[in-house]
Amino acid sequence: MGVKAMLPSYELGFYALVVTCAVLYSGSGIFEASRDSMNRKAFRDGIKPGWHYFGRKMDVADFEWVMWFTSFRNIIIFALSGHVLFGKICSMTVPQHRAVMYMIYGVLAVLGSMGLVYLMIILSHCLLLYSVALAKQKWLCYVAGLCCLASFKVEPFGSWQSGFVTGAFDLQDVLFYGGCTFTIMRCMSFALESSQKEEGIYSIFDLLKYNFYLPFFFFGPVMTFDQFHAQVSTRELRRKDDEMKSIRVNALLHVGAIVAVDIFFHFFYILTLPSDLKFVNRLSDWSLAGLAYSNLVYDWVKAAVMFGVINTIARLDHLDPPQPPKCITMLYIFAETHFDRGINDWLCKYVYDHIGENHDNILKELVASITTFAITTLWLGPCQVVYIWSLVNCFGLNFELWVQKFFQLGPFAKLEAKLSGAMSRRIRAAFGAVNFWAIVLYNILALNSLEFALLVTKRLLVMGFPESTLSIWFITYCGVQLIKERERILAIQEEEKGDKAKVE
Repeated sequence: MGVKAMLPSYELGFYALVVTCAVLYSGSGIFEASRDSMNRKAFRDGIKPGWHYFGRKMDVADFEWVMWFTSFRNIIIFALSGHVLFGKICSMTVPQHRAVMYMIYGVLAVLGSMGLVYLMIILSHCLLLYSVALAKQKWLCYVAGLCCLASFKVEPFGSWQSGFVTGAFDLQDVLFYGGCTFTIMRCMSFALESSQKEEGIYSIFDLLKYNFYLPFFFFGPVMTFDQFHAQVSTRELRRKDDEMKSIRVNALLHVGAIVAVDIFFHFFYILTLPSDLKFVNRLSDWSLAGLAYSNLVYDWVKAAVMFGVINTIARLDHLDPPQPPKCITMLYIFAETHFDRGINDWLCKYVYDHIGENHDNILKELVASITTFAITTLWLGPCQVVYIWSLVNCFGLNFELWVQKFFQLGPFAKLEAKLSGAMSRRIRAAFGAVNFWAIVLYNILALNSLEFALLVTKRLLVMGFPESTLSIWFITYCGVQLIKERERILAIQEEEKGDKAKVE
């Protein structure tokens, strides 16, 4: 109820004004803190000279972002540009064999960047999980796959395998563990899909074509085997209307986002500031809340840019890859919270939806969510912060269902039925605002540190109560109402499209 309920335009305008003013006020506090801390000794490692014509230093605390777009920018452009050109030639000349050509290019790229020993490690895990897939037993596929994943995520097994790879460059560990762990997830998808195949089994050649598609190899996203196999096996390569225009627009947006983030980091040191808790503790509650929230937004932007660039290349290869994650600004429920849609789709298909079914039974949902977050913990790498992150997010996901079931009981359902759609929407938005900050607080402990998350929680819920707590809650309520308005418009548009399709 309340999904399509409309609110007065003046009320929505007021909500937009409140959110805009709050963002500007909070941002001004972060800007001033960044300016005052530019030459602080504690931030010497995180703040370095940036673009000289800005006359300001730059936040370089995220080494992955810095490496991608400085040290390894030319290598990444060269490798992916080569794939695009190679793929275009193959699509025009031998479209029926393009998957084989992608595999050959991917193998050569991995061999050239990481060496023969690394390639042998990857192939040995592929061969092992292919052998397991021959048994066509799902439980065996899960056990073998998770054991292989643990061999990279649990010490000393991970260090033992990485020790075979010689050489040393800045991104070697990232490429090693990224390629290996994504390989295991792809091999598990292959094995599970093979176990469901009624007759025969897919060949190991199909697995290698799937695994060594270069754009997905090191950083994902994970595309399940059934989808990849069906799309890459298509011989008639046709594009939808205006698809190339959409690809060009997306490419320009990603380039613009990269430039915008670099400019942003010259004025807002959102990644470095949380490293000094004494300094951060001097900020106002509003600035602290904005700092916590902006860290989540940046992580979403980072994931959206990385997966967006990869997806653009995949679309040029006539694939339909997993979309970038849903904007964190548009989230207020745990069920839609993720930063990697590929892993999210993988977990939903093979674990969460498989156990939880329609997610209507509290016990099944509990088992499904615990199992899902246990595998996620292994995927991220077991450690204290990951344990806590998994625990609180698992609780949040289940608590949503418990609250939903509670308010579906007779007395509450009758009470809501008596309310207007607009009033029901306002009440739901009030609960959504609380959930919104639960999502923020539960996730910054993994993105920053447990200490920073505890500091934000203490300041906003204990020391700032009631003024800061209630004011920030009201501003968040206004933001959730704007999100709901967007959802309402999208729902109406989808309904109109469906009616139009029926008529045609």
